[in-house]
Amino acid sequence: MSESERPSAVTEPRYRVRARHTADTVTVYQAYRPGIGGPAARHGRFPAAWKRDRMTWIKPSFLWMMYRCGWGLKEGQETVLAVEIGRDGFDWALRNSCLSHYVPDLYESQAAWKQELRRSPARVQWDPERNLRFTPLPYRSLQLGLSGEAAARYADEWIVGITDVTPLAREVHGLVRAGDLAAATALLPEELPCPVADDMPAHVRG
Repeated sequence: MSESERPSAVTEPRYRVRARHTADTVTVYQAYRPGIGGPAARHGRFPAAWKRDRMTWIKPSFLWMMYRCGWGLKEGQETVLAVEIGRDGFDWALRNSCLSHYVPDLYESQAAWKQELRRSPARVQWDPERNLRFTPLPYRSLQLGLSGEAAARYADEWIVGITDVTPLAREVHGLVRAGDLAAATALLPEELPCPVADDMPAHVRG
């Protein structure tokens, strides 16, 4: 994808789900230590060492994942995975999510938000998108936290395939360090606006 094809900071809405996707799947990113990431990529599912009782965060933005894991160089995040999941599962998580922080315009009260947070198996967080230099951009990137039923469904039902994209992370990082941002941009996964149903919660529609 060329720089001109990426979202413009001027025209891009502040909140919008963008992802590499098809009619049936959405690609999200995670980073793990090699003992988890390696087997996951080889077998297409997470190994027994993957802790399903903890919240796991999936990120549709490749660059936000790179920002979070430091191009796969941070300890415990050395293996970067592209996880292709079913669109039905992704939509289920969004529909059964709660915003990670209290917003008065969206919730009747802080107590009502806390109750919803305890009830919801998924959590939505909007963080500033990043460019190749990790500079924050004016628009936001979706982070989706999965716990309880959502984490179990993710691991057992939604995954279509898992790919180790650590080599891609290293290659893009090398180009950024060399100052060749055009070549780095050309390697980035194509992340386009992902349609969201009208009946989704307001905190998902933006």
